[in-house]
Amino acid sequence: MLTVDFTRFPVAAGDHVLDLGCGGGRHAFECYRRGARVVAVDRNGEEIREVAKWFAAMKEAGEVPPGASATAMEGDALRLPFPDDAFDVVIISEVMEHIPDDKGVLAEMVRVLRPGGRIAVTVPRYGPEKICWALSDAYHEVEGGHIRIYRADQLLERMREAGLRPYGTHHAHGLHAPYWWIKCAVGVDNDKALPVRLYHKLLVWDIVKKPLATRVAEQALNPLIGKSFVAYATKPRLPLDAAGVPGVQEAADAADVLDAAK
Repeated sequence: MLTVDFTRFPVAAGDHVLDLGCGGGRHAFECYRRGARVVAVDRNGEEIREVAKWFAAMKEAGEVPPGASATAMEGDALRLPFPDDAFDVVIISEVMEHIPDDKGVLAEMVRVLRPGGRIAVTVPRYGPEKICWALSDAYHEVEGGHIRIYRADQLLERMREAGLRPYGTHHAHGLHAPYWWIKCAVGVDNDKALPVRLYHKLLVWDIVKKPLATRVAEQALNPLIGKSFVAYATKPRLPLDAAGVPGVQEAADAADVLDAAK
């Protein structure tokens, strides 16, 4: 289940991609299939070992084109072991809401992203997340849980302050917001509750079968109750001026990205 829309955020064969806070590896796997040179980083060693196994299995099964590569490693988002300008693409999905020093994480991502490179940031959307917090303290008051809720304009401003130039946004996972509301209402750990089990079956069916009915429903629901807010940005080749306006080259770069995404 991808949160980043790769029709709006193109990843090409040969791109150096960092998936920061990769979790189970869903976005890293997609980039690997597209022929990228992927580095998946997460602080959870158990998940990283699983991601590494899946990378190996994908290569063994011939699911990746020649020239693609993939590495999974443990790491700290605030102290990445990479040189400046090391990556063409950075993805950080559903991570920022967990980290106290989110400005520090953004600064580190900008450091390792090359000038002209692209970044995708996804976080829980304000409205659906606010409902979850209202329904259940246990949803967020856990070790390593969500410590903040972002408004869209707040996240975009943080990105601009870090030196990035946002070029597009959207919402994702409209079918998933009601599932989490139900879980929060009956108990986030109560997976045996009938409404939870029935809705979970629906989501699994949707992910596996991708029926037209749920695809259309999710497209209609995303602008209204999409669970995730997704923002795309570029790192200007030159520093922004005092008004926050890039030069001619940066405008051309952003136009190229948008054209490629169409």
